[in-house]
Amino acid sequence: MTTPLTAVPLDATIIRGAAELEATERGLLPHRLPAAARAQNTDPQLSMVEAQPSGVRLAFTTTATVIEIDLFRSRTTFSGVPARPDGIVELTINGERVAEAATSGGSTITIDLATGTPSAETEPAAALRFDGLPAESKSVEIWLPHGEKIEIVELRTSAPVSPLTPGTRPVWVHHGSSISHGSNAIRPTGIWPVVAARTADLELVNLGFGGSALLDPFTARAIRDTPADLISLKLGINLVNLDLLRLRAFGPAVHGFLDTIRDGHPDTPLLVVSPIYCGIHEDTPGPGMFDLEALVQGTLRFAATGNPDEVRAGKLTLRVIRAELARIIGERQATDPNLFFLDGLELYGEADADTHPLPDSLHPGPESHEIMGERFARLALADGTDTWSVRG
Repeated sequence: MTTPLTAVPLDATIIRGAAELEATERGLLPHRLPAAARAQNTDPQLSMVEAQPSGVRLAFTTTATVIEIDLFRSRTTFSGVPARPDGIVELTINGERVAEAATSGGSTITIDLATGTPSAETEPAAALRFDGLPAESKSVEIWLPHGEKIEIVELRTSAPVSPLTPGTRPVWVHHGSSISHGSNAIRPTGIWPVVAARTADLELVNLGFGGSALLDPFTARAIRDTPADLISLKLGINLVNLDLLRLRAFGPAVHGFLDTIRDGHPDTPLLVVSPIYCGIHEDTPGPGMFDLEALVQGTLRFAATGNPDEVRAGKLTLRVIRAELARIIGERQATDPNLFFLDGLELYGEADADTHPLPDSLHPGPESHEIMGERFARLALADGTDTWSVRG
């Protein structure tokens, strides 16, 4: 006998980690930046990644033994570049991972790297089913894929659901690059901020944006206006691999970003994390690009194309940024006792690159994400979750 299922109303009471929910012709599209920020953005890369629900999950209590969710995904691929694996949806019960399912169908846009010409293919939404769940009351979280734009079409359950009680866990707002977004992680609970948040029992709002941690003022304002008990910023790699700033502009931009956040969070513990180790950009400026020789062989890898001699003229490298961030935070700490600093090399350093190399020379692999998340929880949250435990 088929278990009858009932559609569950979808709204912000059960969808966590999103700034806004946009109603579309199919359902709800979670955005990780609010409309005011999106209106000031002209970068297609950021438009794409802020709508990829890294850290976003449906959270509720229920006695349901069957849960179904329909998702319409949108993916962008490049001809000649190995396609990313299908996204993974994970279901946890009382914090424990119990099931997962892969996305399929949806919209796929393939861009010809030689001509820039896109081609599109559209298939029906994926219907994912989780059954055989325990019948007792339980806390359920459905973690959405971190690397695909996802529209939530419908949620169906075999028993009523209730939103989780709000305010039971400290809220951690984190901003960073594709590494924080989850590049090369396999599953949504395997990206390092989620690993750290689950380890420390924090309510994560993940503002990790692939290729887009660029000190944008509208991102600072979004963080300023987001309720938070803890805030962290992981800055540096995108500024190097996009060759976006010079040293003269970098320091004032960091100060401005921090000043804006402090306008809304004057006393909230705020942690700045410098870049992890990345051999191609330690001493070589950007811009970064695909390694064309590797692409010919069907391998996705990145390379730095800048000239190390230009560092003297103000070009940025990871080594330069680490030193400058340490200086800036050290000086601001004299008047800001709730400002903290963590050297990213403590999360992933040169020795880690020997034992767990960056698969594409830029992003950590799945095991490294786990290691970084566990280290972050131990180093930054060792004294509890009401403040950061590092001084810097």
